[in-house]
Amino acid sequence: MEWLENLLFNSDSIAHIVLLYSLVISLGVLLGRIKFFGISLGVTFILFAGILIGHFGFTGNIQIINFIQDFGLILFVFCIGLQVGPSFFSSFRKGGVSMNLMAAGTILLNIAVMVALWLCLFKKEDLPMMVGVLCGAVTNTPGLGAANEALGQIGYSGPQIANGYACAYPLGVIGIIGGMILLKYLCNVNIKKESMIDEVAEDSHEKPHRMCVKVTNPALEGITLKHLRELAKRDFVCSRILQNGRINLPTRDTTLHHGDCLLIVCACDEVEAILAFIGQRVNADKEFDDSHSPLVSRRILVTEEEVNGKTLSQLSLSGKFGVNVTRIYRTGIELLARPDQRLQLGDRVRVVGPADAVDRLAARLGNSNDHLDHPNILTIFVGIFIGILFGSLPIAIPGMPTPVKLGLAGGPLIISILISRFGYRMKLVTYTTVSANLMLREIGLALFLASVGIKAGGNFINTVVEGDGLLYVLCGFLITVIPIICIGPIAKLKFKMNYFTLMGMIAGTYTDPPALAYANQTAGNDAPALGYTTVYPLAMFLRIITAQVLILVLG
Repeated sequence: MEWLENLLFNSDSIAHIVLLYSLVISLGVLLGRIKFFGISLGVTFILFAGILIGHFGFTGNIQIINFIQDFGLILFVFCIGLQVGPSFFSSFRKGGVSMNLMAAGTILLNIAVMVALWLCLFKKEDLPMMVGVLCGAVTNTPGLGAANEALGQIGYSGPQIANGYACAYPLGVIGIIGGMILLKYLCNVNIKKESMIDEVAEDSHEKPHRMCVKVTNPALEGITLKHLRELAKRDFVCSRILQNGRINLPTRDTTLHHGDCLLIVCACDEVEAILAFIGQRVNADKEFDDSHSPLVSRRILVTEEEVNGKTLSQLSLSGKFGVNVTRIYRTGIELLARPDQRLQLGDRVRVVGPADAVDRLAARLGNSNDHLDHPNILTIFVGIFIGILFGSLPIAIPGMPTPVKLGLAGGPLIISILISRFGYRMKLVTYTTVSANLMLREIGLALFLASVGIKAGGNFINTVVEGDGLLYVLCGFLITVIPIICIGPIAKLKFKMNYFTLMGMIAGTYTDPPALAYANQTAGNDAPALGYTTVYPLAMFLRIITAQVLILVLG
């Protein structure tokens, strides 16, 4: 049985370490499926499984564990950056500004509560543990990784901060949902009334609206469609025109006459202005139906690398192919096909035109799922390489004795966000299927959590149970709830935010999927998803960066 003993207890054996990680991750995933009062901790239970296994003495070579921990963290945060990058900058437009400001205010208040509790109840050397409590209270695992990495920069050798994270996390999930319920009573929310409010799910400046408009303005008689756009000073697409009982594909030189019917796609917030300028809305859906028209309407998948990052005006699809592009569908969001809108791999474009012209355009744009199924690992590892270099650059801050670094969490995160948004300029294909991104992200997270748990398990009892464990739990609960009951009423009463959207905003600010699931179940509509997706990119970025800054500045 010597082989079995060597496999189980020889910490320098590669087989032992692989077996250890397989056991911890499998056990954590299985236990994470168990629901307590309808709530499950999911993949985060891997941390608790690692602590349990580590407590009973099953450990590995510390250098190998540190490597796996750091590599898992890099893979995790980089894939998060690729996911949130395309919507990171657009989330600051019009409708998202107020929500992102409130999310940032909540994050700063989380930090303020943590610092106040640390100064009042703990010693100076307890700061790292309180940062761990903060990360658990806001259910943000990437922040824990960033804080761990920052501790390495300052030579920290105290207790594993994952212990504080483990104390605060379970009650953090419950506290977020409890805070949502408490807000309902604090703001005297009428659920039925809130359900009747029709909120636009995306930014009204971007969300397309389709309508039939009859030309009744006598001043428009005889002018071209190009001249109409110049006079109206509005972005819109005229996909079809009904003239003298016939449906035609309009071009910029098409002449308008009184009584013509235009099928227009425009931004939601420009509907009234366009109607006031052109004429009146009419119900002509039957006339414009594809079965009564020589034109076809089809979605085309963008898979050709040559068009990646090019604007619609650069491609000149209308002039070259005789079709009109009306809308773009990107990661579940519908966008108006403005001339300055850049196409990205994975986009689906709605085009209208003769069947043969649409077929030619489909060949030009690719329209092949097979091209997208092949993973672009070059972009991932080039991005990680640049991200590590960027994260290793020393940044001098006035008043600090030594320069700070963004580290293995902040560097790859920032570079992945920038690459996902501007990678086309370097001929990098940043498209990754949702399933591939999720797989890489979950593997990275599982490796990181298992590593942290195994390392923390040996001293967990001494640090938490025999130490300040209950105090950490209480502090974590206060860090979770106080900002919600401070910012929530402001969002609801001052900014008149829909309660269901507010629930989603809170879930996104705390980057907490279980809270979003509860909000979706309560609302029964898409309003929570609006709040969640609007603030999630900025919230995730701030959670990771602020965790590092707290350690490097206050530590």
